[in-house]
Amino acid sequence: MLQYQSWKVFIVLGICLLGLITAAPNVYPQSWRDWLTKHASFIPHKPITLGLDLQGGVYVLFEAKIEVAAQDKLQNLLDEVRKGLRRQNITYSGLAVVNDKLNVTILDADKFEAARTFLKGLAQPAGAGFSGVSATDYDVAMGSDGVATLAVTAAGREQIRSNAMAQSVETLRKRIDPEGTKEVTIQPQGERRIIVQVPGETDPQKIIKAGSTAAKLTFHMVDDNVSQTDIDANRIPPGSKLLKETRGRGKTATEVPIVIKERAIITGDMLEKAQGTFDSQTQLPIISFKFNAQGARRFADITKQSIGRRFAAVLDGKVITAPVIQSAIIGGTGQITGDFTIEEATETATLLNSGALYVPLEAVEQRTVGAELGEDSILAGQYSALGGLILVAGFMFFNYRLFGMFANLALAANLVILLGLMTAFGATLTLPGVAAFVLTMGMAVDANVLIYERIKEESRNGKSLMASLDSGFERAMATIVDANATHALAGLILLEVGSGPVRGFAVAFFLGILTSFFSSIFLTRLFVVTWLRSARPTQLAV
Repeated sequence: MLQYQSWKVFIVLGICLLGLITAAPNVYPQSWRDWLTKHASFIPHKPITLGLDLQGGVYVLFEAKIEVAAQDKLQNLLDEVRKGLRRQNITYSGLAVVNDKLNVTILDADKFEAARTFLKGLAQPAGAGFSGVSATDYDVAMGSDGVATLAVTAAGREQIRSNAMAQSVETLRKRIDPEGTKEVTIQPQGERRIIVQVPGETDPQKIIKAGSTAAKLTFHMVDDNVSQTDIDANRIPPGSKLLKETRGRGKTATEVPIVIKERAIITGDMLEKAQGTFDSQTQLPIISFKFNAQGARRFADITKQSIGRRFAAVLDGKVITAPVIQSAIIGGTGQITGDFTIEEATETATLLNSGALYVPLEAVEQRTVGAELGEDSILAGQYSALGGLILVAGFMFFNYRLFGMFANLALAANLVILLGLMTAFGATLTLPGVAAFVLTMGMAVDANVLIYERIKEESRNGKSLMASLDSGFERAMATIVDANATHALAGLILLEVGSGPVRGFAVAFFLGILTSFFSSIFLTRLFVVTWLRSARPTQLAV
């Protein structure tokens, strides 16, 4: 029992010291944290992040319109089908997307097989189907009358759903927290819903706007061959479409019809960076942008070949500017002018930098938690934690005396280490997390109770002081390991399948299992060994 190697003592005390250092920022005054941020940022200085229920903020639940993505996937295929059939000189008619299916009628009976082969070649692997056999994203059917149908398969829809959810979560994160400093929680819920929690935010409409704006930017050539008479008569040629362009500012702004080419010459995914700023000449708000290498080359070629023609920037189906190209623009930079303030320009630039949403998102639920309610929750959590600590510490002291004091010291160290771990890992402390802290107190001394009762039992059986202590720690170990392993498994399951408050509880619960095992076994044993070496007792203090 007295054999407690120096390296073990060093590790145990080192862990306690590290936990104290990482937990300390939670009690620092704000002035200290500010000073450390500026002059000694390598020292832990960030406190634990409080969740929405403790800090107050905004909760929004978005639902992804996956069916729109499937429809868009077929719409995007139209041009490819049209070009492919023309390349093979296959005559067709009725090419359109109807009821989630792409339909086309092949008019050349002798080219039915060639058309079928071409259409099937458009399908791409999309993982395994329900039967486990490799599946494709499209299913092609062609009748004897030449009517061909392309439909998205179940595997294709699942691929669209998973891609849409992953992309939507990442895009929302870039839009709501572009600097990565707000500690927002953005996570999928179920198959098509996304939870967004922004602590400290007070305006849910700001979050809803960020999530529901598609921010799809494309650049098109203006079809100058269409006259105003043609527009009034709705004579829009194939390959072009009619949109609205805003001209003027403020109360004098008007919307005028404009016809652009349907094919986008440059798309938003070629955008490298956008920024809201002011025009150096007019001092009006603008959005400056820079394309990547591919976009820069295409932008230079288009502006070089189209001097004197109009070039339209379209954001979410609305023409925000359509200037005349005066000269070739080399370098891939440009600017978008429009009727917006500098705040709107900056907000739009942030949306553009985050990329367009793969699918539309609709806010189906929103909640605002006031800061006052969060303060009440913190106060209630503090009272419950303090009450639990007093009750547990009192129970251990009155039942085990000196050894109960050892357990209480280990319990205090356990809570400090747990708080330090959560702070260091950037975990968010929620009200259920506070409940997990209180539960950890009981778990931390539970192992000590098993050890102490075993020691008392061995002593009653006539064993010596040292033999009783050795047996108490050694023989209770199997039970303690089994119990903690069971708790850890439950915590991992909650961590994996849980979300929101359940996940907040699971994080603190799982970390509490690790810290309570360390404190109740290694730290308590260190206290007992130190007492034995210094006091040289002849009787048990249990």
